[in-house]
Amino acid sequence: MLLTRVIKELDYIKVAGELDIEISSIAYDSREVVDKSVFVAISGFSVDGHDFIQKAIENGAKTIILEKDVSIDADNITILKVEDSRKALAKISSNYYDNPTEKINMIGITGTNGKTSTSFLIKSIFEHSNRSIGLIGTIGTIIDNKLTQNKNTTPESLNLQQQFSEMVSVNTENCIMEVSSHALSLNRVASCNFNTSIFTNLSPDHLELHNSMEEYFHAKAKLFKMTNNYNIVNTDDEYGKRLVEELKELKAKTVTYGIGEGADIYATDIRYYAESTRYTANTPKGSIKIKINFPGEIYVYNSLAAVACAYCNDIELKDIQKGIELVKDIKGRFEIVYKDKDFKVIVDFAHTEDGLEKALRAIKPFTKGRLILVFGVYAAPGEKGSAKRRGMGMVAAKYSDIAIVTSDNPKDQDPNLIIKEIVEAMKEHSENYIAIVDREEAIKHAIQISNKDDIIFIAGKGHETSQKIGKVEVPFNETEIVTQIIKNSIKKIS
Repeated sequence: MLLTRVIKELDYIKVAGELDIEISSIAYDSREVVDKSVFVAISGFSVDGHDFIQKAIENGAKTIILEKDVSIDADNITILKVEDSRKALAKISSNYYDNPTEKINMIGITGTNGKTSTSFLIKSIFEHSNRSIGLIGTIGTIIDNKLTQNKNTTPESLNLQQQFSEMVSVNTENCIMEVSSHALSLNRVASCNFNTSIFTNLSPDHLELHNSMEEYFHAKAKLFKMTNNYNIVNTDDEYGKRLVEELKELKAKTVTYGIGEGADIYATDIRYYAESTRYTANTPKGSIKIKINFPGEIYVYNSLAAVACAYCNDIELKDIQKGIELVKDIKGRFEIVYKDKDFKVIVDFAHTEDGLEKALRAIKPFTKGRLILVFGVYAAPGEKGSAKRRGMGMVAAKYSDIAIVTSDNPKDQDPNLIIKEIVEAMKEHSENYIAIVDREEAIKHAIQISNKDDIIFIAGKGHETSQKIGKVEVPFNETEIVTQIIKNSIKKIS
């Protein structure tokens, strides 16, 4: 492919070299450069791609796209300077793969909590309606019913465009994608063409990147200003209300959802059960009875978002109803990993103060015995990290009967100090807690102290199958760990 085609509509200054040359690939990691590659130098958080330009040239790169003034010791190299390397990577990647998002009905979903559950509900509805759909998100990428893992919830733009291209090649007509605030801030989804976008909710998370809730909100809001047809917004959320006001002048139509009349699509007659929720979904096309196989108010909202998305995409109400009911489980989302007539163990990804509170409030009314919580807080620096730990600790103290505080993904931080801050918050509200640094030992202890009718809720990691301790990623599958502990009969549940 000619470089001129790859850099079409890209704003750049030519520093050196020719544009009418053949290129073989694009890379932002010098180790992935081959002969005739375009290498894009990205300024990362811990590594600067500009430091690896010479290595990329040694590996065969013939074109360098950069945003800094760098002295390059090489002949016959084309050098293009841009204002933002990440945005440039998104643009040239889209061009290289022939703009695949213009050939797919793109559905983006963003918010603090509920993205994964909502995306799987939408996927089920579309599939039940015989509409092919791919998925990109926290659990991985699904193309043609094949799952592959991603490093991030929303992959880097080059990888994204490659995945979209693969979807086009197998005639996938629709794609539902979780769009993280990181991806929006770092321009990973720049040059994507969104038809429908969904806002679930906003509560404190990732403030180590965004510095404040205001920055976090504006990062999320970017998605809705990239959307062509429908913006779907939860107006029961305070930030959702703000978003609706900001979207009034845009071409995409805003469709709202919530509980109680007032939104375009709303729920009435809600009934909660231990392992399901039922309600009536009211839409401009009529009403349907919804049964969702998960407990709690959060799943009313998640399924309403899916109803609204399907409605905007002209799917029949009966297909929406059936598509939601067909979803029996979602990996790491209220996942019952062990159950008998007296005892239950649930694994969930709840990793924010708001997410943990909603999960525990959903379980508590149906817990005949004690609600035993196992949780930690992932590494986050500074006062914002401390605030998150205090908040999670207070929620745990308020809603659990016994809390076992343990490690999540401590990374380079001291897990003992993380746990200490959580415990300090809990002391103000409860004495029913214990700290166990080793997460597997914490799960084992929860099972050992459990009695008839207790529920153990293991929060924070959900679908994840590893734990990040220091610079090492250790295999850690909670479903397998729970199963093995119980199989080994460490304690007979009675």
